[in-house]
Amino acid sequence: MTQDVFDRFAAIVGDAHALRDPGEIAPYLIEPRGIYHDRSPLVLKPGSVEEVSKILATATETGTAIVPQSGNTGHAGGQVPLEGESQVIVSLSRLNKIRDIDPVGNTLTADAGCVLDDIHTAARGVDRLFPLSLGSQGSCQIGGNLSTNAGGVAVLAYGNTRQLCLGLEVVLPTGEVWDGLRSLKKDNTGYDLRDLFIGAEGTLGIITGAVLKLFPLPAGHQVAIAGLDSPEVALAVLNRAEIKCGTALTGFELMPRIAIEFATTHVPGNRDPLEDKHAWYVLIDISSGRSEDDADVMMQGVLEDAFADGLIQDAVVAQSEAQRQALWKLRETMPGSQRPEGSSIKHDVSVPVTAVPEFMARADKAVLAAMPEARIVAFGHMGDGNIHYNISQPKGADPEAHLSRRHEINDIVYEQVLAMGGSISAEHGIGQMKRDRLAAIRQPIEIDLMRRIKSAFDPAGIMNPGKVLQSLARHTE
Repeated sequence: MTQDVFDRFAAIVGDAHALRDPGEIAPYLIEPRGIYHDRSPLVLKPGSVEEVSKILATATETGTAIVPQSGNTGHAGGQVPLEGESQVIVSLSRLNKIRDIDPVGNTLTADAGCVLDDIHTAARGVDRLFPLSLGSQGSCQIGGNLSTNAGGVAVLAYGNTRQLCLGLEVVLPTGEVWDGLRSLKKDNTGYDLRDLFIGAEGTLGIITGAVLKLFPLPAGHQVAIAGLDSPEVALAVLNRAEIKCGTALTGFELMPRIAIEFATTHVPGNRDPLEDKHAWYVLIDISSGRSEDDADVMMQGVLEDAFADGLIQDAVVAQSEAQRQALWKLRETMPGSQRPEGSSIKHDVSVPVTAVPEFMARADKAVLAAMPEARIVAFGHMGDGNIHYNISQPKGADPEAHLSRRHEINDIVYEQVLAMGGSISAEHGIGQMKRDRLAAIRQPIEIDLMRRIKSAFDPAGIMNPGKVLQSLARHTE
């Protein structure tokens, strides 16, 4: 990249929004887990769709690689430069406006750089709910959520981000803008272009706007945590809760004792909700469209049936909104509470819901055979089969030595996942972390079709090269 190319990009956004100082660029170069980081000569912060369009047209013309970045909260390295390449980061943080809210049609149109919490606030302002809920919602941005097809804790009832989006606005690598900001619930006119860009991790274009689905705020809400013996028992409780509550069951989280201990030890304000210690816990979340009493009656019914059949040993039901938030905080702080315990080898995987107990047993056995002193901290969204299967270092072990075995342990865990018909990436994307594994586990025809799509949309190979798929050769027009 020449100085002339730098200057051309800077002229598009203005010098104040073209970062060249290494100190200013540094926060954009490393993802939250610190695994992937490299250099970039330039960070561009466009303030309009037109500026994004000019950036990509210039990038295609000059053969400049572009890395789109939203809130930089991803865990697969899809939002940071690829090692050894000169790539320009395009931050969407200035595209942060709520464009429209339609409470009658239950839609909200937002810029891609809108922080998820701000979308929640805007929806609540018109008595509506946007149900995507993530631990990073105070900093993640909706463009990144869409680009990774993020999941979160409400997938059981509402689906992942793909199911929460009606339309998109996307800038293509050529600089062309596709305005697909439609709020139609039904539209069968040809190929669904929207679904190509959702989950593409910025490899086909840059999402700049979206029409999102809103829902009525629940009239009643109840949360409980119950102690039980095993994932097999948890699956039985889940089945009963689904039968009794139907779509009112909005969350069902599985947590082991060790995760409870980490979260109560290292996070101020967290406390063990039950008097006795249990091997496993489930957090049950019920939302009613009718009333608070209705949510409470459903929760009591689920727990009473489970007690009567000897499935759960103890339970606590929240008595206020503050207590509901406290119970959810216990679950939501589990990922961060592992850090004080040393390094952790993490997996974001999914298996069929009925296979969760068998997967956990098989993976535990295989991992402990290879690493007998490892501390397995497996928790997650049992209601949709997504388990965060994490292995904290043995007590007193060297953190780097533990992490140095991550590829070996990844192989062990993924072997069990694939044997159960599961996925190696449930809600955090492929990025650069799982790119090569994706190529190894998907059918050759699938990878070939993906590469054909990539070539059709991005023939110059400038869009987030090396993420999801191996880089296509870039060229200058």
